[in-house]
Amino acid sequence: MPRRSYDDLLRGIGRKEFAPAYYFFGAEDILKDAAVRGLIDVALEPHERDFNLDQRSAAGLDAEGLHALVNTLPMMAARRVVVFREIEVWRRKSAARDTLDRYLANPSPDTLLILVESAPRNEEKKEKFDPDEALVARTIATDFEPMKAERVSRWIAHQAKERGITFGEGAAEHLAAATLYQLGTIQSELEKLATLPAGVPITRERVGELVGVRHGETVEDWVEAVFDGDPARALGLVKRVLGQSGMSGVRMVTAIGTALAGLRLARAHHDEGSRGGALERVLFARLTQLRPFGLGNWRTATRNWSRWAESWPAPRIRAATRAALEADMALKGTRVSDERGVITDLVLRLSPMASPTMREPARRGRSTATA
Repeated sequence: MPRRSYDDLLRGIGRKEFAPAYYFFGAEDILKDAAVRGLIDVALEPHERDFNLDQRSAAGLDAEGLHALVNTLPMMAARRVVVFREIEVWRRKSAARDTLDRYLANPSPDTLLILVESAPRNEEKKEKFDPDEALVARTIATDFEPMKAERVSRWIAHQAKERGITFGEGAAEHLAAATLYQLGTIQSELEKLATLPAGVPITRERVGELVGVRHGETVEDWVEAVFDGDPARALGLVKRVLGQSGMSGVRMVTAIGTALAGLRLARAHHDEGSRGGALERVLFARLTQLRPFGLGNWRTATRNWSRWAESWPAPRIRAATRAALEADMALKGTRVSDERGVITDLVLRLSPMASPTMREPARRGRSTATA
């Protein structure tokens, strides 16, 4: 069967169009859980669920138990819903997987089966996730890929409304950026915000206090300072950004690398004559085609790349790319003792005023420069 997008799946749920079997895979476990709840809500009335809803972990199922769950007839309802989670354990050959494959070849019309595969645990490999093609061929398969930043803000607004949270200007956008657009982290922060007194809009500053990342001090703000040619501000942000929850030197260098990739593309089109709004539109169209993982707000990114292109010729971009690669290698080395020192050296090497000495490879260990 053809793969469905998340939006296609939601439309089908809204129309109460059911398939015998669904397969959910990809990076966003939060959205998978929401889709499972949505299917259950439309497929079963609340009073039907005691006898007609089963949710199990695949790791605890043997072939006999699996067969019984998917072939049991509904009781006083039109259908049963069976949810198997963590089905990645069935990628290995097993008796349970053989039973599942035989069932999917001729699924019961009275059972709605939902197979949920957990997101890869390695953040750096999420964009390389490969679904189980045998399951894709026999189910309605949906890729729960990372949400674009613009949509994350809308998702936050929807979740906030359900919890009775009102955001002031820029507060939802800051929450998204401060949490690196990670839905699981955002959901946890929304639960905290829901405990605040109702009826009073939550300001951007209040979000910063609760999340621990003030406005103007996100990793995106730091990247902008680096590429804007403002080393004083960039150096001043190193310690603050590095000290944020979930942040690391490798994440900061990765953010620089992502910006350099976009800047390289922008400069290539700039050299061909594209400028201003025309350049931004070209870059946005390329992002739509490539759908890169880990990028923040696409509009903001393309606007930044477009304006940076003027002062970042190709040789400077190549030198910066080498510096970022060397910093990444230093941070991943077994003898690194000071992330802050490595990041500080990188900021100095990318500075427009950097001397040849500053452009030498960053040394592992403590830098002589201070933030």
